[in-house]
Amino acid sequence: MTQGAERYRRNWHGVSNLQMSTHSYSPHSGNMNSIADQIPMPRLRFVFLTLFLVTCLSLVLPEATARSTTVRARPSQQPVRIVIARLTHSHVGGILGRAQKGDVQVVGIYETDNTVVERYRARFNFDRKLVGTDLGKMLDEAKPEAVVAFGSIVEHLGVVEAAAPRHINVMVEKPLAFSVEHADKIDALAKRYGIKVLTNYETTWYPSGYAAFQIVHGDNSVGAIRKIVVHDGHQGPKEIGIPPEFLSWLTDPVQNGAGALIDFGCYGANLSTWLMKGASPLTVTAVTQHLKRDPVYARVDDEATIVLTYSDAQAIVQASWNWPTNRKDLEIYGTTGYVFTPDGKSIRARLAEQPTEQAIVPKEVPSQYVDAFAYLAAVIRGTEKVADTDRSSLANNLTVVRILDAARRSARTGKTVSLR
Repeated sequence: MTQGAERYRRNWHGVSNLQMSTHSYSPHSGNMNSIADQIPMPRLRFVFLTLFLVTCLSLVLPEATARSTTVRARPSQQPVRIVIARLTHSHVGGILGRAQKGDVQVVGIYETDNTVVERYRARFNFDRKLVGTDLGKMLDEAKPEAVVAFGSIVEHLGVVEAAAPRHINVMVEKPLAFSVEHADKIDALAKRYGIKVLTNYETTWYPSGYAAFQIVHGDNSVGAIRKIVVHDGHQGPKEIGIPPEFLSWLTDPVQNGAGALIDFGCYGANLSTWLMKGASPLTVTAVTQHLKRDPVYARVDDEATIVLTYSDAQAIVQASWNWPTNRKDLEIYGTTGYVFTPDGKSIRARLAEQPTEQAIVPKEVPSQYVDAFAYLAAVIRGTEKVADTDRSSLANNLTVVRILDAARRSARTGKTVSLR
């Protein structure tokens, strides 16, 4: 079980795994009186004086220790210094418009398109002095602890190449990359310079996801997983009105790798890898289509289905820019029951030996799992460890990229791709 899921499990059940063993001891046992009788009076006085001094010190030291601990803890309470790399992914509004919680501080914004800068400045009213057009220079001068990338997918490698030698952590918007070549280079840089590279998915912060994982893996209430079905997407990037700079690269196969297959197929690949506890699928089969007639979509797919096979399970990822509404939902079928997460805050389940389906309201997640930036701050401050099986981890997302790369090849060739 991942660390995040384990912490959620404790909150879910309201108990701690910690157990304390106590041993009773009676001061009247043994031969204390006979021992005292054998100690000469001067030495006995010395013993009692020593005990008195120890008792006095025990009353004073806790307060002094607490003061010392508070002083040492203050640096970790400072906001994590963040540079934003590009503003061409509209999800950047999540940090520019984020309420001031004291956990992160934007100390620089790298963006070369002045029109984009001014539009976001008018909306979020940030200081123009934060903006620069040289990422390397900005990292040297602002000295951030992390860079968050909000540009095209193909630009992720360049951000890591700039940050890693400066020992600056990186978080990118999903997916990590669309080619194995880029993913492997990012992995090598992260390992060489000892930095964290995290990938942010909106669905990672859904309380329903943590609760579903607990039901499946913690409580074992649906038996072994046999099928996972993930639906992700919306009516289309142009149809929902994304900014022109975002639409431009999202529909460019050079900058985004593909269309809906990359944009929303990555969610299903990420969730399937998480639910399968990091296992890579044995095979990947993908079918893509061009259903839209608008020429803006001419170079990329707008409809994709990816089938992943495991030794004892199957995952079906349905990624689309043609849904009638926005959707990010998940179905998990086991040998004895199922769990549906129709949205971020609700669950429908029919568990082992239950005659009917039940509605479940998941509890709120701990504060470090509320959003990507709270999580990033916790990771950098050392209060949250990233397990390889976590959805944001580099290990999980290297598998995601291998799935997406195989899916692109499968769709192009019409053949199943083996990952064995």
